[in-house]
Amino acid sequence: MPPVLPYHITHLHLHDVKSMPVPGVQQQGAYLVFWWKEFALGHLFIAPGEAQIEAEFYKKVTAAIAPALAFYTSTSEQERPGIAGMQFEAWKEWMETAFARWQTETVPEAVPVSVVICTRNRAVQLSRCLQLLMQSDCIPAEIVVVDNAPADDSTQEVVRQLENVRYVPEPRAGLDIARNTGVLHARFPLVAFIDDDVVVHPLWVYQVWQAFEDPEVAAITGLVLASALETEAQLIFEKHWSFNRGYTDKQYDANFFNATLAQGPPVWRIGAGANMAFRRSIFERTGLFNELLDAGAAGCNGDSEMWYRILAEGGKILYTPRAIVFHEHRRDMAGLKKQIYSYMRGHAAAALMQQQQHPQARYRKHLVNIFLINYSRAIIKGFPAYRFQYRTLWNQILGVFSGIAFYYRHRNKANRTTAKTYAHSAG
Repeated sequence: MPPVLPYHITHLHLHDVKSMPVPGVQQQGAYLVFWWKEFALGHLFIAPGEAQIEAEFYKKVTAAIAPALAFYTSTSEQERPGIAGMQFEAWKEWMETAFARWQTETVPEAVPVSVVICTRNRAVQLSRCLQLLMQSDCIPAEIVVVDNAPADDSTQEVVRQLENVRYVPEPRAGLDIARNTGVLHARFPLVAFIDDDVVVHPLWVYQVWQAFEDPEVAAITGLVLASALETEAQLIFEKHWSFNRGYTDKQYDANFFNATLAQGPPVWRIGAGANMAFRRSIFERTGLFNELLDAGAAGCNGDSEMWYRILAEGGKILYTPRAIVFHEHRRDMAGLKKQIYSYMRGHAAAALMQQQQHPQARYRKHLVNIFLINYSRAIIKGFPAYRFQYRTLWNQILGVFSGIAFYYRHRNKANRTTAKTYAHSAG
């Protein structure tokens, strides 16, 4: 089997280039991300050795950024200038005018947001994350680092070297346990979460704060872009398990919940826990994160189960592609397989817990369809070698079985755990 070649990530800032570059044939693959100033517009994969005919390349780029342009400018493709050749300067002038109403003229130095970073024995990643967060164009009112069942004092040492970062130890292992500790120590009305292996865009904090200007928004998620695609594991994840939910705003509310309840609301589509934020007051209505959905327990999915409860309470969740972070995917295949196993274990357990909360949500049928349709097809398509995305197939299947078994062993605890009350503490 030939090796999977790495992909080089190129961020094309279209407002800064004189013409649209057409990539030549490269041994490496290319992952192009298109920007207009601080707005991410779309992306494009180009396979290693893939020749680019100029006219076809322009069509691909146009298609990649079309949804974002339609959203931001309220125009159809026919109404917009083309991006090819001599039309590019006219396109840039049109973009300058069309995006004028979205431009941020002044950005406050700080906003009343508590940023919580849950971490465990990853001092190098945490240090980079904190340094760049603190250098943002707009900084949060506070940063809380929750040190989750640490094996040493390396995390505390990182925090000790930085001003205005609070260190909170949490001896019990579990991401949702750590998240709950962060919520209870947050002092400000908005609580944002990022993973320790992300790098934030300079305007991330500002865009999180802006998203809550709508008083009906209870929670948000944001755009997660890959920071590197250097290994097969990273490429598999980005192509088949990506945290990227697109380049246009999406709203999830009671209408979405009720319209999808009969099949089980697909709350996992809302976003990623690596980039999410909540109005702190929502925890008074929903309770805290479900600690049964932790690594070492069900696996994960505490974030999507929380979004489910918010929607069930009539809350509104916004996905905004302007709140951007860059995520470092797991580099090795063993790490990816473990991650996907945990995802599917947590997915199955959370789905059944959600149906327990609302029996009319047909998540059991969803899980049956995963096996009868998705996995049966994948087993046939991947046979016999099970390469690339199929390398995690058996981990997925085992994860679902394990999650179902976990739920039935702990179903009597599920309601008590999700009903866990919120009691605010200033730490």
